[in-house]
Amino acid sequence: MASLRVLGHAFRAWRRNLKWAKHEPETPYLADLLSGAPVCLHVGASDGRHSYVMTQVAPRALIYAFEPSAFTFEVLNLCIRWHGIADRVTPVHAAVSDRAGEMLLVTPKKLSGRMGLSYAYVADTAPNGPARPDLEDQGSALQPTPVVTLDGFCAERGIGKVDFIRMDIEGAEQRALTGAGGILDRDRPHVLLEIHPAMLAGRFGGSAEAVVKLFRDRGYRMFALNGDRLEERTTPVLDLPWKDYFFIHPARASKLPDGVFKARMAA
Repeated sequence: MASLRVLGHAFRAWRRNLKWAKHEPETPYLADLLSGAPVCLHVGASDGRHSYVMTQVAPRALIYAFEPSAFTFEVLNLCIRWHGIADRVTPVHAAVSDRAGEMLLVTPKKLSGRMGLSYAYVADTAPNGPARPDLEDQGSALQPTPVVTLDGFCAERGIGKVDFIRMDIEGAEQRALTGAGGILDRDRPHVLLEIHPAMLAGRFGGSAEAVVKLFRDRGYRMFALNGDRLEERTTPVLDLPWKDYFFIHPARASKLPDGVFKARMAA
């Protein structure tokens, strides 16, 4: 039976989803990307809000939702069941990186005393000093978590085509995308990616520029919101702790649903 804490978190998330409340500003644009019966990978699924949105804009979508936190994975499972989407969303208790195995999930304890669940990230070893370069904390909790690569996971499950990837994993995005290189080359999925410049450099030995280059070398175009306007970009914003970007490949532009992305890709 779920604990009261899990039930409380799940209920708040479930209620927010029903009201479409506290969703990221990029969320409405998923309707301009998804149609038919797409296969979607939701990496860093948290309470599943993006998984829920995917099922609403593409009711026949099949989604694999990856979440490494044991606590949040329980919340995710409850939200999936309460929304009645368990036949379309498969929760996967794992982090995603460039190699399979096991890592530590580091969850900072905020100065308020609350655990910073949304700031958790995977690491090979426990942090020496502050958990993150962009957050003051009073220590952190460590939890071993299984790790998969997206290429390996899809090969093992016999997933022959991936249409969309949503990824928000607190700086591990470069490694995770390296482990999805086969999918990117084969399927050219649409990607909604949160890039964390400080975490990439400070905890993963990567960079925001290298993440963008990974896509641009494959021919992708990059878009981001500037206020309420979607604009094409060639470089990431480096003076923000994080920002979401859409990556769309021209080879799939003609099959996009009618909407802003199809119009921008034709320009």
